[in-house]
Amino acid sequence: MTSSVKVAAVHAAPVFLDRAATTAKAISIIREAARGGAQLVAFPETYIPAFPVWAALWAPIENHDLFVLMAEQSVAITGPEIAALRREAKSLGVTISMGISESSPTSVGLIWNSNVLIGPDGAILNHHRKLVPTFYEKLIWAAGDGAGLRVVDTPVGRVGNLICGENTNPLARYALMAQAEQIHISSWPPMWPTRRPSAGGNFNNVAANRIRASAHSFEAKAFGIITAGFMDAAMRDFLIARDSSVIDVIDRTQRAASFFVDPTGEVFGDTLQDQEGIAYAECDLQRCVEPKQFHDVVGYYNRFDVFDLKVNRKRLISATFIDAVTTDIAPELAEQGATAEAIAFHNGGSLDS
Repeated sequence: MTSSVKVAAVHAAPVFLDRAATTAKAISIIREAARGGAQLVAFPETYIPAFPVWAALWAPIENHDLFVLMAEQSVAITGPEIAALRREAKSLGVTISMGISESSPTSVGLIWNSNVLIGPDGAILNHHRKLVPTFYEKLIWAAGDGAGLRVVDTPVGRVGNLICGENTNPLARYALMAQAEQIHISSWPPMWPTRRPSAGGNFNNVAANRIRASAHSFEAKAFGIITAGFMDAAMRDFLIARDSSVIDVIDRTQRAASFFVDPTGEVFGDTLQDQEGIAYAECDLQRCVEPKQFHDVVGYYNRFDVFDLKVNRKRLISATFIDAVTTDIAPELAEQGATAEAIAFHNGGSLDS
């Protein structure tokens, strides 16, 4: 592992609610980022197939068809979209962090807001489900679990990830700090409306995301990759064609930004907000060491006799069928690239991961 690494934050729109087309677009972006020298390519929150901004715009009784479409277009961990990304990661020798809306093998209506980290050998290094969907996201996604609260070794350093509002959870952040995190990826939606703009007081997501990212990097002494979605004309047109009364909300709600922060919390590298593209930054991991002399909150600058954090990283499952345990499905799932936890899940058991 070298000290200096080049990373990329993807600031792009999906092909709205089309997982196959969005995966193809993602692969094109990954190839461009690899040509640009990126060793780690990070995508926004639920990039495949989209972020469900409609949950902020209309009452739930108006959105049943969109929930059905979101569930249909969500991604299985053992499905073709993840398999294609794994092949691309291995072919290019890059690490990929991808936000997905994840489907479930136990229910056609159960979906999670998830992140998958894929190594340069094509292996799934981590699979995280957002602990708590935020605000109106609760109308779309189920709560996740602690199985993905992991920092993993990659050729670009020790990488962790939290999704959107999880970066406001100090215990989740501390759980990653306590695993020697060097690069922290935070993924975000393209916009976050909380009020009608005419009433004032709408959420300033750019300022809020910068505060959260800088706070984490300052406390962890880690580099931060902030990767946010982008609303393109096609997404905007889709929403407005459905109901033109939301034009004001869509056009006057601040767009999210993608950028980087260093271990002191300072912004550096490229920044993107009002246009699609790939932002790049060079991270010298040696810069994570010296600041630990000032505050090492998972080391000497803590009182473990006073504070005691326990993290349950067991993958939660819907049911355990003792009389339905089989092994013949495991080779097929493994061939599709399933993780050990997925195989155990399909076999009716559980894996304390």
